[in-house]
Amino acid sequence: MPETQAVQERYAPRSVCFGCGPASPGGLHLRSMESAERPGELLAQWQASPVQEAFPGVLNGGICGTLLDCHANWAAAMHLMRARGADHPPATVTADYEVRLHRPTPTDQPIQLRSWVAFADGERAVAEAEIRAGDQVTATFRGTFVAVREGHPAYHRWD
Repeated sequence: MPETQAVQERYAPRSVCFGCGPASPGGLHLRSMESAERPGELLAQWQASPVQEAFPGVLNGGICGTLLDCHANWAAAMHLMRARGADHPPATVTADYEVRLHRPTPTDQPIQLRSWVAFADGERAVAEAEIRAGDQVTATFRGTFVAVREGHPAYHRWD
């Protein structure tokens, strides 16, 4: 994956989201990159620290869920931006999601995340995502994301 500016840095540099906000002091700082090979897909590589473990050597399941939620939310936002022909993604929020933890996610190596939109209609997008450690899928995700309008508390979250 070539090193470029992450979508979070490009479109929401002041975001304090715990999972992906570049300005979150104690956050996870997930950096989602657009895939050059598969348009519409986002890719990320992330390395855990011991404080994020559920037990020695294994990432906490809640951290897995946070990473997947943020990564898929950005895939949805980027998709909706392109569908609108806009130059900035709409502020999107999570309406629902499901995470499946298939096997322990190790913390002794970088993990890879991948997300893509499976379906979109108007202001909603359903996105899927996965975590891989080496050649093993450790967690999968499916969630619904909604673009919010002015007046919603999250409307200006990426300004």
